[in-house]
Amino acid sequence: MTETRPSVSWRRGKDIASQPWTGATREYDLLKELMIGLVAVGLLVVGLSAIFSSPDEPSITLKSWATNAPADFVATATAELGGTSDTAGYGPPYNATAGATQTLGPIDLQSLSGVRIPIDTAAAFVTGPLSLQANPPDALRVWAAATPAQRTDWAAAYADALAKAPDNDPSQVAPGFYGPVPALTSSLLAMAKRGALDGAIQGEGGFFNLDYTRSILFLGDGTYFVNIANNAHLTGDQWGMMNETGNYPGQSWLWLFSLWYQIPVIGDAPNADVLVVGLMLVLTLLLALVPFIPGLRTIPRWIPIHRLVWRDYYKRR
Repeated sequence: MTETRPSVSWRRGKDIASQPWTGATREYDLLKELMIGLVAVGLLVVGLSAIFSSPDEPSITLKSWATNAPADFVATATAELGGTSDTAGYGPPYNATAGATQTLGPIDLQSLSGVRIPIDTAAAFVTGPLSLQANPPDALRVWAAATPAQRTDWAAAYADALAKAPDNDPSQVAPGFYGPVPALTSSLLAMAKRGALDGAIQGEGGFFNLDYTRSILFLGDGTYFVNIANNAHLTGDQWGMMNETGNYPGQSWLWLFSLWYQIPVIGDAPNADVLVVGLMLVLTLLLALVPFIPGLRTIPRWIPIHRLVWRDYYKRR
C-alpha cells in the first residue's frame, strides 16, 4: 500500500496560514460603521427626496380624459373612426400605412419587424369597446353596414363640423349628414365617463393584461395628454421624472434616448426615431467593445481616477 503525503507547497501554505499576523493592525468597530452608514444614508435619502422628488400625480385614465376634456375626446374618437389619427397613419408595427415608415437612407428599418401589433383604430378604440356593452347602440349596425368610403366621408364631415363649433363642443355642431358618427362618439364618451372604457380597451389583451399600449396610443392621439405634459414641463425642454404605471423599467432608462431629440439636427429630422435608435446601437456596441478598441481601452491610464480611489494601495506600492 502506497502512502501519500501532502506536497511541500501545500504544507508550507498551511504553516503560513497558521502563523499569527505580525503586520499592522487597527481597531475596527463594525457596528459603529453600520449605524453611521444607516443614519447618513437615511438622512441623505430623506433630504434629497424632499428637494428633488417627483410630484405624485394621479394616473391619467380615459375616464379622466373624458371628464376633463370631453370635446377633445370626441374629436379624437372621430379621428379614430375616420382613420386620420396619428396612430392610424403611423405604419409598422401598428398598421401598413403606405409611406409612413422612417428610413435611414435606402434602409427601411421600421418595416423590418412588420405589423406585430395590428391596430384598426376604429375597431380598437370605438366600435369594439361599444360592442361589449350590455345594450350596444344601434349606430353600430349602421356603421357596420356602410362601405369604407361612406364611413370615411361621415367621419370627415363630422370632424370638420366639430372644428367649426364653438369651443369644439359636440352639442353645438351644426346640422349635417354625419351618419352614425355623432351617436357612436357620444356613446363612447358616456362609456368613458363611467370608467368602463378603460377596462374594455385594457381587456382586449386578456384578463391579466399589463400592456397599456392601446390606451396610451388612444390618449396620445388627442391633445389632453400633451397638455398635461406641457403643464408639467415634461416635453423635453426641461428635465425631470414622473411616477408612472405600466411596463418596467419605465422612464429612468430613457433619459439617454430622449437626450438626442434635443439636438435640432436630430430631433427635427423626419426620421428622428431611426437616427436615435441607430445612434444608441452604435454607442452600445462601442461600450461592449471598449476592452478591444485601442485608445478607448487605455483611457483609464490617461485619466487614473482609480489611483485616487485606491490611493492607499498605490501609496504602499
